Amino acid sequence: MPVEHADAVEEMLPPARLVPLAVQHVLVMYAGAVAVPLIIGRALGLGPEEVAFLISADLFACGLATLIQSAGFPGVGIRLPVMMGVTFAAVGPMLSMAATPVIGLLGIYGSVIGGGVFGLLVAPFVSRLLPLFPPVVTGTIILVIGISLMRVGINWAGGGQPTLTKMIDGVPAAVPNPNYAQAGGLGIALLVLLTILALIRWGRGFLANVAVLLGIVAGSVLAAFLGLMHLDKVAAAPWFAPVLPFHFGWPQFHLVPIATMCVVMIVVMIESTGMFLALGEITGRPVSQKDLARGLRADGLGTLLGGIFNTFPYTSFSQNVGLVGVTGVRSRYVTVAGGVIMLALGLAPKMAALVEAVPQVVLGGAGLVMFGMVAATGARILTAVDFRGQPKNQFVVAIAVGFGMIPLVAPTFFRNLPHALHPLLESGILLASIVAVVLNAFFNGVGSTEQAGRDASAAAAAAEHV
Repeated sequence: MPVEHADAVEEMLPPARLVPLAVQHVLVMYAGAVAVPLIIGRALGLGPEEVAFLISADLFACGLATLIQSAGFPGVGIRLPVMMGVTFAAVGPMLSMAATPVIGLLGIYGSVIGGGVFGLLVAPFVSRLLPLFPPVVTGTIILVIGISLMRVGINWAGGGQPTLTKMIDGVPAAVPNPNYAQAGGLGIALLVLLTILALIRWGRGFLANVAVLLGIVAGSVLAAFLGLMHLDKVAAAPWFAPVLPFHFGWPQFHLVPIATMCVVMIVVMIESTGMFLALGEITGRPVSQKDLARGLRADGLGTLLGGIFNTFPYTSFSQNVGLVGVTGVRSRYVTVAGGVIMLALGLAPKMAALVEAVPQVVLGGAGLVMFGMVAATGARILTAVDFRGQPKNQFVVAIAVGFGMIPLVAPTFFRNLPHALHPLLESGILLASIVAVVLNAFFNGVGSTEQAGRDASAAAAAAEHV
C-alpha cells in the first residue's frame, strides 16, 4: 500500500489508481464542457460537422487549460486539483455577438483572445483582493456555489432542461421537454445515487474513492439495458482528427465585443477566486495571494488559448471541486491526468462520442452528491466564523445568500435593467460575492493579507475537524 505524501496535493498516485480517478473527473465535467460549443454552434447555424469540430476543439483546449492550471508553469497555474472548462458566464454575450452578422464567429474569437490578454494583465491586481475574503465571505460564497450547482444536478437527474428552445415559423420558442422527469430516468438517477452512497458507506480505500465513477458505470449499464444509451454516434465517429489553430479563419477584433468579454473575465475571476479558496479549504492548503495570482493568470492564458484553438473562455469547473470533497483524493496529478485524457478526447472523436453517450440522468445521480458537498464545504468554513461575539456576521451570510438566489428563483428579475449589466446580474455567485465582500467591509472592516491567511488557516482547521 503506497505511503501517503506529506502534502496530499503533491502525492503521485500509482497508475492503477490515478487513471480511474482521472476518468471520474472527466465524466463529471463532460456534459458541461460540451454544452457551450453546442449552444454557440447551433446559434451560428453551423453544420453538424462544424459543431462536432467545435466540441473536439473545446475538449482539446480543456485539456490544455487544465494542464496549465494543475501542473503549472513558472508564474502560471495554482497547482491544485482543478479541471478547467468553458464558462457559462460568456454564453449570453456570445449569443448576442452570434446574432450580429458583422461580428459572427470570428468576432467572437477576437473578443475571446482580447479577454484572455486582459485576464493575464489584471490577474496580479485581482489577487490583491484576497484580504476581502475572510471565512465569513469565503464560506458564504462557497455555500452559494454549491446551492447554485444543485439546479444543474437536479436538471441532469430530470434528463436535461424542463423546456427546450425550438424554431417555430422562424422564431425561437420554449416548448416542454417530453423526456423531462420521466420515471425511467429518475429511477436511473436514483440507482446512481444509491450506488455512490453504498460505496461511500461500506467501501474501503480505493473503492470508496471511485464511488462516483462506479455509480456512473452502474447507471450507464442500466440505461443501455433500457435503451436510453445509444452508441451509433460512437461507431460513426473517426478515430483521429487534428485540432488546428484558427480553423475557421483569422479572428476579427471589434472594440465593443472585446470590452464585453473583459467584463466577463472579471466575472470569471471573481468566481474562480471562490473556487480556489474552496479547494484550498478542501485540500488543507490555504491559498495565498501569489497562489491566487497564478491561478487567475492561468484563467487568462487558458482563455487566450481558447480563442486561438477555436473555442471560448475558460474557468475552473465547480462540479470537480465537489468531486474532490466527495473522494477525499487531493492529489493534483489526478486532474493533470484528467487534462491529458481531455486532450486525447479532443483528438479522438470516437472516444469523445463514447463519453458523450452517457445520459444526463446518469450524471444527475452523481451531481446531487458532488454539488451538495460543495455547499457542505461552505457550511463547514462558516463554523470557523464568530457569530456569537460578532452577531453582525449573520447579516453578511443571510443577505449575501439571498442575493445569490435571485438568478436561481427569479431568472427574469433584472430583465428591465440595461442589457450590458446582465453578465454581472445573471451570476448568483458573483452577486453573492459582491454583497458578502461589501457587507463584511461595512460591518467588520478590511483585514490585512496576513490576517486573511490566518483566517483561511483557521477555517481549514475547522473544516478538517468537523
